[in-house]
Amino acid sequence: MSQNRLAGPRPATVRTLATLMVPVALGFVLAGMNEARGQDAASKKGWVSLFNGKDLEGWTPKITKYKAGENYANTFRVEDGVMKVSFDGYPKFDGKFGHLFSAKKYSNYKLRIEYRFVGDQCPGGPGWAIRNSGVMLHCQSPESMRKDQEFPVSVEVQFLGGDGKKERSTANVCTPGTHIVMDGKLITQHCTDSKSKTYAGDQWVTVEVEVHGDGVITHRVNGEPVLTYEKTQYDENDADARALIKDGDKRLREGYISLQSESHPIEFRKVEILELDE
Repeated sequence: MSQNRLAGPRPATVRTLATLMVPVALGFVLAGMNEARGQDAASKKGWVSLFNGKDLEGWTPKITKYKAGENYANTFRVEDGVMKVSFDGYPKFDGKFGHLFSAKKYSNYKLRIEYRFVGDQCPGGPGWAIRNSGVMLHCQSPESMRKDQEFPVSVEVQFLGGDGKKERSTANVCTPGTHIVMDGKLITQHCTDSKSKTYAGDQWVTVEVEVHGDGVITHRVNGEPVLTYEKTQYDENDADARALIKDGDKRLREGYISLQSESHPIEFRKVEILELDE
């Protein structure tokens, strides 16, 4: 190797390299700043718990045969930091389906719930409601429900527990007063099963739902996607839904969130939401 090559680059070459490196370095700095700002914005938004672990502040019960705000027999309660649906004050179920509504409407969000079924079904509960509950999306307000209305017009993420007899998927979709579209087809049947496995016993199950208005909605169970649909809309043949349609627009883009009471005791230890920009 010659002496000239060992001597290194000439001053002019050094100045040229320095000139080229300045914008490259500046680009890395700006990219890092933008990424940091994005992470900071995300951390400020973050997941928010929808219940305070102490009481039902911010929630409104609506139980069939009672007006909004009446929590018959203390059906919905918080004990030991867990939200519970209990029927120990019921002589019999007698069709008293209940829903506990969030304080405000939501449209674009992720909802994360940890639930488990416990104990035995309330006497008089329907056979199909054994180890059956759910969370309702895009609900009408509790005040707009008829006194004897059993379910709000909404889209239900149905929770089922194993009954020891057959496979029962969870995070299914049911549609009281509504329709959805799956694989390009309008779905008018009441419930459609997910592809989740059966969860038996009193184990905790995590369900996450990603909602984009009347766009794509995805159900996940313990992190795995199990069901996807879109184009949530009112069923114009349902009287309660028909009353909610404005100017002929059937699309269902937003609404309250509600937790169900369907005669089998259930507990919720997490109900968290992450609101999305879109």
